[in-house]
Amino acid sequence: MQGRLSELWYQFNFWIAYLIYTFAWSFKSQGQYHVPQSGPVLVIANHESFLDPIAVGLAVRRRIHYLARKTLFTNPTFGNYLRSVGCVAVDQAGVAKEGLKTSIELLQSGKALLIFPEGERAWDGKMLPFKPGLLLVLRKAPVTILPVGVAGAYEAYPRKAKLPRFAPLFCPPNGCALACSIGKPIPPEKYQHLERDELLDFLFQAVKTEVDKAEKLRIK
Repeated sequence: MQGRLSELWYQFNFWIAYLIYTFAWSFKSQGQYHVPQSGPVLVIANHESFLDPIAVGLAVRRRIHYLARKTLFTNPTFGNYLRSVGCVAVDQAGVAKEGLKTSIELLQSGKALLIFPEGERAWDGKMLPFKPGLLLVLRKAPVTILPVGVAGAYEAYPRKAKLPRFAPLFCPPNGCALACSIGKPIPPEKYQHLERDELLDFLFQAVKTEVDKAEKLRIK
């Protein structure tokens, strides 16, 4: 889908997801005023569960593109749907070669791209160290970085669970509500001078700060 039709399709999916997340998980978010409304942006977030990509998209609100494991594209119908809402197939080892080129092209063309630098979902709810694949993108496309923290997704849908738990909006809190917090954008001049490990730690801490804010924001 191209142009106006593509935008309408994206907005339709956005509002359907917004209603589902609001009523099913009492979703809340903050920091939308930090989101650059134009130009290339690399959105980075922690990865607690399968609920994260949509949660981040709802929080950011600006149309973003996603990196998704290529195994999700096995079914042609579902794969086409994922592509229609901005997903890009990569292998399971973080930012793969086929995803790297597309990621750089998206950023260089002024788009917003979401990456989960941990490379996999959390095993126990705690953040995993960021993998260096993130730096491959920044090396070729030194763009503004937007840190986002997700909280509650692990409680709602932990890695080993077959089905998610819900936290309906009008029901008593059960610890499974979701929230996202968006931090201040980080321009290239704030990170380009950092060495590899320093940069990974800097970005990890930026996301961790937002995770802590999101944890305080969500309904418990």
